This record gives sequence, C-alpha cells and structure tokens, in this order.
Amino acid sequence: MKTGLVLEGGAMRGLFSAGVCDVLMENNIEFDGCVGVSAGAAFGCNYKSHQIGRAIRYNTRFCNDWRYCSMRSLIKTGDLFGAEFCYHTIPEKLDKFDIEAFYNSDMEFYAVCTDVYTGKPVYHLCDKRDDKIYEWFRASASMPLVSKPVKAGGRTMLDGGMADSIPLEFMMNKGYDKNLVILTQPRDYVKEKASMGIMKISLRKYPNMIKCISDRHIMYNKQRDFVFEQEKNGSAFVICPDEKLPIKRIEHDADVLRKTYEIGRKTALKQLNEIIEFKKTAES
Repeated sequence: MKTGLVLEGGAMRGLFSAGVCDVLMENNIEFDGCVGVSAGAAFGCNYKSHQIGRAIRYNTRFCNDWRYCSMRSLIKTGDLFGAEFCYHTIPEKLDKFDIEAFYNSDMEFYAVCTDVYTGKPVYHLCDKRDDKIYEWFRASASMPLVSKPVKAGGRTMLDGGMADSIPLEFMMNKGYDKNLVILTQPRDYVKEKASMGIMKISLRKYPNMIKCISDRHIMYNKQRDFVFEQEKNGSAFVICPDEKLPIKRIEHDADVLRKTYEIGRKTALKQLNEIIEFKKTAES
C-alpha cells in the first residue's frame, strides 16, 4: 500500500506546513509520493531533498530583501516574488537546494499548476528528465494579479491552487491509498467567493482562467469536505492549525514567519504518535 503526502498552498501560511514537514523528517517518516500546490510545492520540495529547516531559514533571511518579495519587484519585474532571485539565485547560490538528493530520492514529487488557457490543473512529475525544475515550482506558486504566467513543458501556467487546491483525489487516483494531508486553514474554515473586478481585467486574455478563479471557492470547499470524509474512513490523516494562523499571505516580519513555522512544529509534535501509528497501519 502506497503512502502519500498532500500539501496545500496558502502563500506564507505554507510555513505552517514547513514546520510540520521538518518534524516528520526529523522522525524519519517517509512517504512514497508527495504532491505540492503553490507554497506546498515551493516549500515541500525540501521534503524530497531532505533539507530540514531550509524553508524557514531562507524565508526569514530574505523576507525584507526587495528582490525576494516587494512592490518594487512587482513593478520592476512583473512578479511580486522575484522570479530570478527566488527560483534561481537562492536555490542555486545563496541557500542551495540539494538537486542531487532530490533526484536520487525514491519519493515521487508532483507540482500542481493551472493552465491559463484551459483553467484546468496540470500535474507535473518532477524527476531527472526535468531540466526546468525550478520553473515548475515557480509556476505552481505564481499567484494571479502579482505574477506573470510561467511557460514550462509547452504550457502557460499560474498558481496550481486555482484549479486544484487540495489534490487528495489526484493522489488516490495515482494509487496512494493512505495519505497525510496538511492544510493551512483550521477545520471550520469556509472559503468565500473572491472579488473578480481587477482579476477580470488582468486575466482578460484567459477567460477559462477567470472562470476557474471565480468558481474556486466551490471547488475548495468541496475538496475540504472530501478530505474530512477520507479522514473518517481512515484513508487520510489530516494535520491543520487549531485556529487561524497569525500571518498574512504576504509577510515581511521574520518573527511572524518563525511563529507560524513553530505552530506547525508544535502541531506535528502533538500528533506525532498518531501519525506514526497511521503510517504503520498503512504499511502493514
């Protein structure tokens, strides 16, 4: 029976997931596969490369660097999160991503993006054949309005969370019968319909993407219901914060970043024995 790890996005709320993942890695909890959406892909890739602490380290180090995330970057480059700095300078020079460890790991890793022309999800298996690995992570995390569409694999894409926010069903269809799902909103959260005024202007070339974003709240709330249904029948184990996280989607306060990360760690440690038992039943 294959075990999977499902990581939703949420921009800087993803540091909650990073805290959970670091505790899991510290306790040698391994999965056969992982799927990451948006921040879940950008931060979650460190699970496959087994780089404990990397996500919180570079986020706190560069959170006030204009090249990392700023209006200056948006005006100058077209991306709020600077594409060259975030997805090349940092992982290749300043806080190196262990690409060899990533490729040599047996764990499958999927990044979820949204095709701007179809408004449908794209599930990309990141492996050794991929010469644009960082562009897939970037595409998965490129939020509409504040990011340029990213081209990779013959597609033009934006944030994967627009089309498939919590891809548990995808993992189940891939044969992952038991999945640990990390959510970045509390259990009672319900997503409301997004305001589409500026979005319709910004994405006017992509009518299917506009419809995708307009309907996102419906998709997201159904997916959460599905996740909790799978939790009840024992095929999923859900980790999520007890209450709304004390962080904005875009956050420049290093102390708030650390606090969010630590909440993730404490949540995982509190549930660690249950997680280990869940993994044992999946492997028996």
